[in-house]
Amino acid sequence: MSKSAAGKSTGKAKNPIVTPDEVRPAPVLLVVGAEGVLADRAVANVLAAVRAADPETEVERMEAAGYLSGKLSVATSPSLFGGSKVVVLENVEQANEALVTDVTAYLKDPAQEACVVIRHSGALRARPLLEAARAINAPEVQCQPITRDDEKVEFAAEEFRRGGRKIAPAAIRALVDAVGNDLRELAAACSQLMSDDETARIDVDSVERYFGGRVEVTGFKVADAAVAGHAEEALVLLRHALATGADPVPLVAAVAMKVRGLAKVSAAGRGASASMAKSLGMAPWQIDKARRELNGWDEGGLAKAVMALAEADAAVKGGGRDPVYAVERLVLTVAQSRR
Repeated sequence: MSKSAAGKSTGKAKNPIVTPDEVRPAPVLLVVGAEGVLADRAVANVLAAVRAADPETEVERMEAAGYLSGKLSVATSPSLFGGSKVVVLENVEQANEALVTDVTAYLKDPAQEACVVIRHSGALRARPLLEAARAINAPEVQCQPITRDDEKVEFAAEEFRRGGRKIAPAAIRALVDAVGNDLRELAAACSQLMSDDETARIDVDSVERYFGGRVEVTGFKVADAAVAGHAEEALVLLRHALATGADPVPLVAAVAMKVRGLAKVSAAGRGASASMAKSLGMAPWQIDKARRELNGWDEGGLAKAVMALAEADAAVKGGGRDPVYAVERLVLTVAQSRR
């Protein structure tokens, strides 16, 4: 069994940091992070590589919380019939004392003909085991949660690159809008689309054909269209949202969040997004997006939109006779306030 894995050391970590696709079998491997689909992929790639070299490889999975003393030593001991062994320690952040004791001892002299995969969510509990594995240069796959919208777009793009398929950027955006809340679901959707669509380059029409019914019209889509100055599109989206049960109050709140974000970024001026994020109460990617959306807006337009928000907010919260009319008027005013 190889003692190393492909990858480069990064930052302060002494051990090699590798991606789920780069990981290769090693005496000890770390799979760290709460993003389940990435962690599953890393473990699956290790098992596939070991079985490609030895189809008779023995694989044993152990749950950390119910671990019994001595099991790791038995599982990694050489077999009378030879062959490779892989032990996957699941949910090590829930490790009991027996597992901590056995893994700590094992890391001092790992079996070279076995591969022990330590899977840990990254929580505080049992972190000394991670540091002990890093100290012996165990390769590490970092599987941190992917929550930012732009990261999901890049994840989907990488899925198509891995599959050897071409897809239009707008089609990736549409797919993430349709199924992007859960990374596992997004990965499955990418795989399904590659299987269903046989064209040379997947386009938006294909995404709409297979997933269009799942695209949920929300206040944020209404707000995006309004601040872009697309009055007709914003009204169509708004009426669809209302027809499917959306309430005027959260719709106004979504538009308010968008417009106020633009106003804050406009007033803050230039500067690094990361350094401005805390003072503005926004994520760096939100600041970058707001800067792009500010094209076509001036101080007068933003002031008009903010005043319309105040009126609409009061109207939908009991100050007006017709909440639906109030939110429609707001959307039109915001769209028309852009140059």
